[in-house]
Amino acid sequence: IDRAGRKQVLFTADPQGFLVGRIDGAPVATISVVRYGDFGFLGFYIVHPEWRGRGCGLQIWQAGMARLDGCNVALDGVVAQQDNYRKSGFKLAWRNMRFEGFSAATTAQDARIVPLSAVPFDTFAQWDRPFFPAERPAFQRRWITQPGATALGIVEHGQLVGHGVIRPCRQGWKIAPLCAERPELAEALFNALIARVPAGEPYYLDVPEINPAAVALAEGRGMKLSFETARMYTGPAPELPIDRIYGITSFEVG
Repeated sequence: IDRAGRKQVLFTADPQGFLVGRIDGAPVATISVVRYGDFGFLGFYIVHPEWRGRGCGLQIWQAGMARLDGCNVALDGVVAQQDNYRKSGFKLAWRNMRFEGFSAATTAQDARIVPLSAVPFDTFAQWDRPFFPAERPAFQRRWITQPGATALGIVEHGQLVGHGVIRPCRQGWKIAPLCAERPELAEALFNALIARVPAGEPYYLDVPEINPAAVALAEGRGMKLSFETARMYTGPAPELPIDRIYGITSFEVG
């Protein structure tokens, strides 16, 4: 959990969706299986190194998948586990690429950019709805107001046309999500968000590889690829406006 106390924000998505496996009272495995109606997202699949290869991971995996029975389940799989996920019925949809950059303590001024708190929540929720396969208003509300975070919107002709959030992490800062109608709007939001990062500190952006404009935004700022996952689903990949997604929200809860 990061220094901003993100745990409580994540629990808002589904308070019953975080499982822990214990032996003699000590935690040895975890998994998150957050359910949004008939869509589920799996993450935090971790087994303590001392207990790997002893069936603990399989048991908590089976318990988690049972909780998501009937759902189209998604996950962001690390490279080392992607073959195992395929054996469990997950299919590749695209890669997500984590880019890392370092702040130069720039400033950014754009009259179109406003605090997201200045936008009625219902307006924001309606704008944000296409970017996720299910409704999740409680999570949205908590995510954009989480401690230490800055949430910004960009407005044209009275309409919200983009938004982004930057939050402190255990190391550096994370832009998550970043969505906009056009590449130049995403760039304006990106500039305003990284202006919040102290000089010399790292910041990160998780980009869907199949949006070339998002990759170009990261690479154009000199950001370097540091990590990747495979976005995988047990059912058909949802129809999302990938061309407007420049940074995803979370590898853990979607």
